[in-house]
Formats: sequence, C-alpha cells, structure tokens
Amino acid sequence: MDKPRRLFIYISLFLALLCQLFPWTGQGIILRPDFMLVALLYWLLRAPYLCNIATAWVVGLLMDLSTGSLLGQHALAFTLTAFIALSFQRRLVLFTALQIFSYVFVLLAFTRLTLLVLKLFAGHEAPSWHYFWPAVTGIILWQIFRLTFGSIARPKANRAD
Repeated sequence: MDKPRRLFIYISLFLALLCQLFPWTGQGIILRPDFMLVALLYWLLRAPYLCNIATAWVVGLLMDLSTGSLLGQHALAFTLTAFIALSFQRRLVLFTALQIFSYVFVLLAFTRLTLLVLKLFAGHEAPSWHYFWPAVTGIILWQIFRLTFGSIARPKANRAD
C-alpha cells in the first residue's frame, strides 16, 4: 500500500467510531473490541507523521462524548497509550510479526488497565476479569487491520548480490 492520506485515516477512524457505537447485545458487549483504539494504534504505528498524540487525544474525547463516560477518561488513556506506542515506533522495523503482535496486545491491555484505574478513582466498582476481554478481541481486530491495510513494518530488501 502506498503512503496513506490524512483523509483516509480520518475516514477509517470515523468508521471505527461507528462500529464502536453499534448497539451490541448479550456477550457481544463483553467481547466488543475497542475499535477506535485499534484503528488509532494502527495509524499511529503506520503513519506517525499523519496521526499523532494530538489525534489520540481528540479520538479519546470523541469516545468520552459518545459513550457518556467521565470526560477526559478515554482521552488520557489514549494519549498515554499513544505516547508509549510512538516511543517505540521506529524500532518496530526490527521486530518480527509476533513481537509486533505482542507489543500491540500490551498496549491494548495497558489502555484497559489505565481506564480501570481511572474508573476506580471515580468511585466505580471493581469489574471482574471480563473487563480485559476487549484487549484479546482487539488483537484479533488488529490482525484484520494488518491484513487489510498492510503490515506496519517495512518489507526487508531482497539482496541478490
């Protein structure tokens, strides 16, 4: 895939927001991946010059407004996750696909943990272990993004010398 365009990135983030707002029922509520976060992480790692920490903050605010959660909760969690993701972004070229997979899983789990701490500080009850299922289903969604839009690591050059 060629270099992504800013409009394409924003359209994919908007589609992720629509998927996030889709009315899930039953076990789907527990298993629903964080569509916005997965799309944001993909574009942060694929095109950091077009999608940055400020984009993560705006996407987090949109999540707060659309889900009715405490204002700034997702914004803070997404911004911290974006900072960590971008701090290792240049090294991802050296990572294997399995290492990138585990790195993204750790980022998704870190976001869920950050949101959990913020919810506990706000006085909510401690959720059960089901709270971390979106990190597991989010990594499956990450694979769909990777297969659809391409890998974030550059292909290795063939040396025919």
